[in-house]
Amino acid sequence: MPQGTVKMFDPQTRTGSLLTDAQEEVLIDADAFAASGLMELRLGQRVRFDVDETGGTPVARQLNVVSL
Repeated sequence: MPQGTVKMFDPQTRTGSLLTDAQEEVLIDADAFAASGLMELRLGQRVRFDVDETGGTPVARQLNVVSL
């Protein structure tokens, strides 16, 4: 399961993007956020996730916050 950092998140639309450790951008869609059970995401927050492709675009699935 890859890890990355929240690059952008809009709480209104519940969408955003992650930057993987390999410096690749992965989208967060509202469905993935709702399925995660998370209440919010903050810029710079570390997350673990699976990647699915929708129309050739990488999209995050199964988001989990990485705790220290």
